[in-house]
Amino acid sequence: MNIGEAAAASGVSAKMIRYYEEIGLVLPARRTSSNYRVYGENEVHRLRFVRRARTLGFSLEETERLLALWSDSGRKNDDVRLVAMNHLRELEEKMEAMQAMVDTLKNLVDHCEQGNRPDCPILENLGGGSILERNSVSEPCHGKEMEQA
Repeated sequence: MNIGEAAAASGVSAKMIRYYEEIGLVLPARRTSSNYRVYGENEVHRLRFVRRARTLGFSLEETERLLALWSDSGRKNDDVRLVAMNHLRELEEKMEAMQAMVDTLKNLVDHCEQGNRPDCPILENLGGGSILERNSVSEPCHGKEMEQA
């Protein structure tokens, strides 16, 4: 099958297939005499593996490691598990950081009075950065009375 068919069968765009070949994540496809790429079921299966790993947020390096383990019949489950556990820890850390951002933004939105007032704690915070680190506002304000709780 050609690259378009491989893209459709694997769920990986033709552009990404070319990129993955370029960086060595997947082996370059066989070529026809007119230099068109030709893919078989093994290549498509490998591309699906990459797509699933990337969908789970694994980095290119982690995906490369997982592909190597997948291809190694002598692999140990502990090696695969370690890659997955490290990735899980990173995801949990990102979730905590994002939750802190959500909490801060909710706090700022809650203290931004509606209406036509020119002063806004959200804009003031973005300009000065004071409240993002503290993640709290003592009382609804008009852009100036923010203080650490």
